[in-house]
Amino acid sequence: MFDTKTYKTILILEDKTVYYGWSFNNQNYTTGEVVFNTGMTGYQEIITDPSYAGQIITFTYPEIGNTGINIEDSESRQPFIKGIITKNLCLHSSNWRESQSLIAYLRQHNIAHIYGIDTRALTKHLRKTGTMNGCISTEIDNQAEVFKKLQTCHKMEGLDIVKQVSADNPVTFNKITAYKPKYTPQISQNKYAPLNIVIVDFGTKYNIVRSIQELSVNIKINVVPADTTSQAILDLKPDGILLSNGPGDPSAVNYGIEMVKNLITKQIPVFGICMGHQILSLAMGLETFKLKFGHRGLNHPVGMNQSITISSQNHGFAVMPNDTLNDHILIHETNHNDQTVASIVHRKYPCFAVQYHPEASPGPHDSINLFSHFIKIITIHKKYPQIQDKST
Repeated sequence: MFDTKTYKTILILEDKTVYYGWSFNNQNYTTGEVVFNTGMTGYQEIITDPSYAGQIITFTYPEIGNTGINIEDSESRQPFIKGIITKNLCLHSSNWRESQSLIAYLRQHNIAHIYGIDTRALTKHLRKTGTMNGCISTEIDNQAEVFKKLQTCHKMEGLDIVKQVSADNPVTFNKITAYKPKYTPQISQNKYAPLNIVIVDFGTKYNIVRSIQELSVNIKINVVPADTTSQAILDLKPDGILLSNGPGDPSAVNYGIEMVKNLITKQIPVFGICMGHQILSLAMGLETFKLKFGHRGLNHPVGMNQSITISSQNHGFAVMPNDTLNDHILIHETNHNDQTVASIVHRKYPCFAVQYHPEASPGPHDSINLFSHFIKIITIHKKYPQIQDKST
């Protein structure tokens, strides 16, 4: 059992709004962009998602930590978040897969947190004013100093955080343990020919790798750092390239944009997810912009016309449509909540991308078939190379 001593804690936003709560960590000053996630489940996936690097996550669901933390469900090698904000933190978690409590996990990784505040009121404030930087601190009697520390926190616009979360060296993944409980029967795998997939790591979630591996035992996956050159990727002789999710402002990842510009002309199938979608869009000539409060949750409807897919999303930037590029780029789906771009397809090159997470688990599985779609495009492309557009 852990020490249950608590500390009075404050959260100060850059508009000088102050919230008072408690923490199990004695923490001086932790700053980051304060965002909110509306999901009712999946806090371990959220906390370990590299896309949240540099951010303090507000959970709108009131009770967090009921099932503790387990070994299998982490999405990266370590948490990259700055902190979490909750209404309640569960003291006595219980789950048959639990390896430690959430509170013990927060202490082990020195993750700043504050609980005991009205997170839904905070969320309404962020929706009205827009996401902003905030500071969590136990220095409640020195708010002027806390606010001074907050003013040194960088804005997310123009910030490249990808290099903080990307792998330092190329990694070959043989097999990642699946999420499935022990009693669940194995799903039969498709008989694909041997394929070589390269994942460009802008902040890859492990379940992206799992989702591809579960399709076939004949798929080799190489994960390469975000700043890998296009030539180094081509030297790996990939049959397909996946551009992963990741944190920060996509327009600041110049090296990634230039690398993708070179790759898409090589007629190699490319699939972009979230940050990968934005990087691919920028490489094609589109632009991105910062959303007022972002899309972070498990129930975002996307589609076109009468078609709707429920998706898991986590992004603070979006792609701006450009009618002058319609001859080259098809906007395949939009977000039905605000009509922002949700997916694109290139009309000549075998490239497509989505602004949501088909790999999300826990989360909706409506779009999980995008991984098999990607593999099918690769397979057809290898079998019928003559279908390539020679005019490009």
